[in-house]
Amino acid sequence: MTDIRKDSVTFHQVGEDAAGQRIDNYLTRLLKGVPKSHIYRILRSGEVRVNKGRADASRRLQAGDTLRIPPIRLAERDESVVPGATFPVVYEDDAMLVIDKPAGVAVHGGSGVSFGVIEQLRRGHPEYRYLELVHRLDRETSGLLMLAKKRSALVKLHDMMRESTPDKRYLALGVGHWDAQKKHVKLPLHKFTTGDGERMVRVTEDGLSAHTIFSVERRFRDFTLVEARLRTGRTHQIRVHMAASGCPIAGDEKYGDFTLNKVLAKRGLKRMFLHAWRLSLPHPLTGAPLELSAPLPPDLQRFLDTLQNDEPSL
Repeated sequence: MTDIRKDSVTFHQVGEDAAGQRIDNYLTRLLKGVPKSHIYRILRSGEVRVNKGRADASRRLQAGDTLRIPPIRLAERDESVVPGATFPVVYEDDAMLVIDKPAGVAVHGGSGVSFGVIEQLRRGHPEYRYLELVHRLDRETSGLLMLAKKRSALVKLHDMMRESTPDKRYLALGVGHWDAQKKHVKLPLHKFTTGDGERMVRVTEDGLSAHTIFSVERRFRDFTLVEARLRTGRTHQIRVHMAASGCPIAGDEKYGDFTLNKVLAKRGLKRMFLHAWRLSLPHPLTGAPLELSAPLPPDLQRFLDTLQNDEPSL
């Protein structure tokens, strides 16, 4: 991070992509590195002006609005340390981008990670005038990741996510026997942070509602390959629901069998076996149906192939 001092008032014109966005959210994105508490303070004090008038945090911006931004001591990420990158593209048009994210890459910087997919794409593709994450995948989860290239698409996609419209399906290899061919797991989840700062999730009666539909794809002697369909989108939902059902994901370092994971690593599975493989939704702007898929990555497919002889006899 480099420390940059803005010693004078600056003026910024709002583009069409930001029309309808709240000013507090807009400033958070515009002034990367500035704490939200400081953004709210300069809004309350009237130091931020819209078309020469005061504005509260809930003000909705319009295309062409002129923002007056006061001098701010701004800690910005040093863009020179962010390597530009291109990821496998599954779908792209002028409204949205869907990539096949590899495992081991965070979707965004923060929490000890200096940069992620979104920063790398912005760095590697300066032609993208607007690019925002629609949803998130865990760092060790591979597969389909949606990004919006227009604010209008982002708003519509977020509306669709709240209504559980996108049909998102994952492939996961569970350790043990899944007891039903198809199973609805509805266990409420509570997110918390441990004493050493690790983010975790557990099943609790007073947690947020969570619903996953599991279908068995293949059974092996010691493992079960399942398809998980998300009906809600809670943090670590599939991972915790599988662990709570007695079939934790192979290679899961947070909720899995730690001793077994070491054995699996020697057999070739060096990360969590969870892959976002199918995505169905109407296009956010045209409504046209989108049916997208990403096959299992080679490392997961190779490990699955080693289990061929372990399939139970019928």
